[in-house]
Amino acid sequence: MARRRLPPLKALPAFEQAARLLSFSAAAQELHLTHGAISRQMKSLEAHLGVQLFRRSTRQLELTEAGSALLPA
Repeated sequence: MARRRLPPLKALPAFEQAARLLSFSAAAQELHLTHGAISRQMKSLEAHLGVQLFRRSTRQLELTEAGSALLPA
């Protein structure tokens, strides 16, 4: 049986905050991290899962379908 690796666990609270607030900066502020730390964690989580979780634009962040599915109700 193939072993499945867990996603980077530190990235999960960051994902939840960023998805809820639709802002890496606001998530960083809530978690007492930097914007860059949140961004790196999201890239790491997306790479692990093999899907894009956010659509990023200059001043807007929105969840993709995969991101919405991952966010707890």
